[in-house]
Amino acid sequence: MPPRKTSRPPPYAARNSSSMPPALRNLLRRITLRTALLAIFGFTTILWLLGKFGDRETGGLVKPVIGTGAPVVLVTVLDPAADEGWKHQIRKNREDYARRHGYLTFFPNNNDYPLNNAPASWSKVPALRHAMTLHPTSTYFWYLDSTALIMNPSVSLESHLLNPSKLESLMIANEPVVPPDSVIKTFANLKGDRIDVVVTQDREGLSHYSLIVRNGEWAKYFLDAWFDPIYRSYNFQKAETHALEHIVQWHGTILAKLAMVPQNLINAYAHGPFNPKNGQYSDGDLVATFPDCDKAQRCADDMRPFFDALSGKKNSD
Repeated sequence: MPPRKTSRPPPYAARNSSSMPPALRNLLRRITLRTALLAIFGFTTILWLLGKFGDRETGGLVKPVIGTGAPVVLVTVLDPAADEGWKHQIRKNREDYARRHGYLTFFPNNNDYPLNNAPASWSKVPALRHAMTLHPTSTYFWYLDSTALIMNPSVSLESHLLNPSKLESLMIANEPVVPPDSVIKTFANLKGDRIDVVVTQDREGLSHYSLIVRNGEWAKYFLDAWFDPIYRSYNFQKAETHALEHIVQWHGTILAKLAMVPQNLINAYAHGPFNPKNGQYSDGDLVATFPDCDKAQRCADDMRPFFDALSGKKNSD
């Protein structure tokens, strides 16, 4: 017959640490203390790394907060073969404006990016993506072509256009994306705070000389889609401009985030195929654009009277 269970514990259950040999007790204490110290050291190291690398604009362990940096980064791609004096004037035109409003500037060359034999004008797309990588905490990225001049530097981009309520009041709704009779039209009833790309339209279609992109994951998707190798290989007549019209018309997710605004707000033409409604430059407009002046190597000559006018304004101030 098996022995009966008893409620009295066996002698070994009553043992505790006090019955351990002193040497074993000291060893266990040292191991526990060392483990605690290692855990504290590891946690402190992680906090130090977060503080050291997390706030770097080039990327880190903490995600950058959009809106904590400069509100606007002005991006202009330059041709390294162009006249140095003229390029200096273009850079200064942007830098003076940016300094006045707390913006930043970025001036890459058109040969900085692998285009796979596509026209150099495509470089504006990776240039915008590059600027976002360099300045991930900025909110807006304004691509302004080297064929354009800022003519009214006192006007900030936010008050002029980017404030959501202001943008909402300026958007052109229910208008063919490609004039005069594209069946794809800009959406009506879009909210200004939902817009991520702002463009203008000249007499022939969407214009590539001046456009604004709001920073975020959608903007990265948009630029990556625009720069897709398949579009660069299509041999569009107007390269990236026709590619932009293609993706806007065929991808509702892009059209739903796009605002088309009057041309003279950010892209008034001094000459060329301007929109007859609102596209011709007049004194007081923010930007004067000289379409394709770079192709004829006449930008410096065409812009000279406008540079002179800017100098006159500075002297009068």
